[in-house]
Amino acid sequence: MADVKKAGEFFTYKGRPLVRCGDEIYYGNMEEPYVIRMQIKSKKEENGIELADKVTVQLMATDPYLSPRKQLVKSSEKKGLYLAMDIADIWLERALASKKK
Repeated sequence: MADVKKAGEFFTYKGRPLVRCGDEIYYGNMEEPYVIRMQIKSKKEENGIELADKVTVQLMATDPYLSPRKQLVKSSEKKGLYLAMDIADIWLERALASKKK
């Protein structure tokens, strides 16, 4: 019998939650000071599979009292989901490490 995920559990990448809603992917824990938002801007089809082509990566503060403009810390556009996830993990690691100091 297949294992069923319990309610409230998310997929993880390098130990952090990874949540997708449509063309938006959130990476990180919302209880920490920063989280990554990735938006798939365009897609391409390869061998019958739809792949993300252009992805916007944004490092965002999770403080609900900040204006949306001030929540955005860094932003970049990457070609492909692999490169986007790579930079997202680096940015999030650095931001969280500097916050702990």
